[in-house]
Amino acid sequence: MGHDHEHPHPHPAGQDPAERWKHDGVRVVPGNQLDGNTAQTPGMDRKAAIDFARVGARKLWAGTVTIHANAKTGAHHHGPLESVIYVVRGRARMRWGEHLEFTAEAGPGDFIYVPPYVPHQEINASPTEPLECVLCRSDGQAVAINLDIEPVEKPEQVLWVDPTHPGGAV
Repeated sequence: MGHDHEHPHPHPAGQDPAERWKHDGVRVVPGNQLDGNTAQTPGMDRKAAIDFARVGARKLWAGTVTIHANAKTGAHHHGPLESVIYVVRGRARMRWGEHLEFTAEAGPGDFIYVPPYVPHQEINASPTEPLECVLCRSDGQAVAINLDIEPVEKPEQVLWVDPTHPGGAV
């Protein structure tokens, strides 16, 4: 059985399909071998698992984020990239907007979506436990643009509202 798609390196004619997939197939990146040499934002520790440099990913970036107890990141955005954050452990408080004037919280099992260019800040809402998350972005390169924003003193809490949850949820 052959394959009829393009990928970064050609295979010699007549090469055994098993050999082709050996190098073009699934990649496993052990959790203890993540790469901390990635774009960082003050207050958090990002580590890459999946990116172009490590596995050749061209359309996504995935890794972990840890924010220490009672800590917060600096304000930043990720340029044209979309981001998804999955909360593994702890309580995340997100602030966003031109002056970080909006806020919402997420806990274990919750997903957070951050659209392109949205200024935001991640806050660990727990004074005693670390916040641990899995992060995915819509490009194989890490982009983090740190911002100098004067945040409003009291942000407005925003409920999650969509067509299937018109009453909102926290």
